[in-house]
Amino acid sequence: MSPETPPTRFRPGVYAATSPERPAVITSSGQVVTFAEIEERSCRLAQALYAHGLRPGDHVAVLLPNDHRTHEVTFGLQRSGLYCTMVNTHLAAEEAAYIVEDCGARTLITSSALAPLAAAMIALTPAVELRLMVGDRAEEGYEHYDEFVSGFPGAPLPDEVEGSPMLYSSGTTGHPKGIRRPLSGLPFGADAVLAPMLGGIMGFGEGDVYLSPAPLYHSAPLVWSMTAIRMGGTAVVMEHFDPEECLRLIGQHRVTHAQFVPTMFVRMLKLPDEERAAYDVSSLRAVVHAAAPCAPEVKRRMIEWWGPIIHEYYSGTEGMGMTWVTSEEALTHPGSVGRTIWGEAHICGDDGEELPAGEDGVVYFGGRAGAPGFEYNHDPEKTRQTFNDRGWSTLWDVGHVDAEGYLYLTDRKLFMIVSGGVNIYPQEIEDVLVLHPAVADVAVFGVPEPEMGEEVKAVVQPAPGTVPGPELEAEIIAFCRDHLSHYKCPRTVDFTETLPRGENGKLYKKALRDAYWASPTPSTT
Repeated sequence: MSPETPPTRFRPGVYAATSPERPAVITSSGQVVTFAEIEERSCRLAQALYAHGLRPGDHVAVLLPNDHRTHEVTFGLQRSGLYCTMVNTHLAAEEAAYIVEDCGARTLITSSALAPLAAAMIALTPAVELRLMVGDRAEEGYEHYDEFVSGFPGAPLPDEVEGSPMLYSSGTTGHPKGIRRPLSGLPFGADAVLAPMLGGIMGFGEGDVYLSPAPLYHSAPLVWSMTAIRMGGTAVVMEHFDPEECLRLIGQHRVTHAQFVPTMFVRMLKLPDEERAAYDVSSLRAVVHAAAPCAPEVKRRMIEWWGPIIHEYYSGTEGMGMTWVTSEEALTHPGSVGRTIWGEAHICGDDGEELPAGEDGVVYFGGRAGAPGFEYNHDPEKTRQTFNDRGWSTLWDVGHVDAEGYLYLTDRKLFMIVSGGVNIYPQEIEDVLVLHPAVADVAVFGVPEPEMGEEVKAVVQPAPGTVPGPELEAEIIAFCRDHLSHYKCPRTVDFTETLPRGENGKLYKKALRDAYWASPTPSTT
């Protein structure tokens, strides 16, 4: 290897050679994929796609559940220099087809477990030329995946280069947008972008066990689990999140590291004490959470339970920048998402000027000179709006930085409530209400009010066995007033069976809020 050639240690083949029978993937249903198997299978896919004519920079869409085949596919694409777009398996056919068509994929890989959705997408994705189906059988219009790769060697391509995920935003404001970054051109295994966090900060290493409880069609679960495997660890993949099953898996597989979203913390904390105490979580050395706001009290309770091993980061699929906060820092700076470890955080007012410490404004990231840029696929205007004239970029969150450089997020700019000229941030209210034992989930937003402009509304998903009604509404409002200034508390509470929260932990409340602005008293039951 020449001095100019980067080392290629971040690849499954390193561990397939030294520990071929060690599990690379274990699913919650007990299916195991060894390092030897994931290396051979991903190489077969890479060889087959190359023979079919795909080259670095081409695009493949993947519609697969969380099972034992998903990582062989994603590693096959990653080692081929291809763009990989994971598609949400819960979308309607039209929504899924939009992403497949928009990303420019000419190849779609799906599963017989999703046969009805896959069948409905055929007519909606005319640009797709190659359709592969993993599983026992291939439905009409699809070629059987195993037959497609059979006959090809389970050996690396001669010139493997790093591919890249091209994942889509959640689509809370219209169609979701693909986030496209340029390919690095590095040899496969030369880079694992999250290794500095997972390995450097959290101490993950060869032989450790990483629990991935969220859908792999989301950015963090996919990339963090692949990084764990690249570093010689085992990824324990949950097909579906269940709080008690999660605790069981931690004990059974002696999980050392994991990533969660705050709603998972809430669901585990609301298990009966005897159920929580029945499981051994002492193997955990470092846990990280992200993707959605975490109430400071929820984090404090998790640290009391699991110890000071919980980290949090704030970032986005765009890779603009990143903050990080440890347990110790979270306890001394409650509510903060930490200080920057990638880039620099800047807070700007409506006029675009940077604000001093302590003042709320739009959060921008800058200072990553030489870092690969990104663009929103087929949307140059959205890309342009995301950057200011200094080259800083934003996810349009609102927050402030304190004198020590700790970032505090107050809410999305879209959901800030302005009542009588006063800014009210729903996140602060949601952080309080979710702690009420009768509240399974909650969304807070502003609704029209003739005199004040807006007033605070809460929509609550009651906990199982709880009876919604006027008495519970009064109890929830009183609970909020015990913890917050009265002007911040909801004037009314509505109840609904389910709130629109994704498996990535994000609360998609734009449509819910919009219904109230269209009609102040929409039905929520």
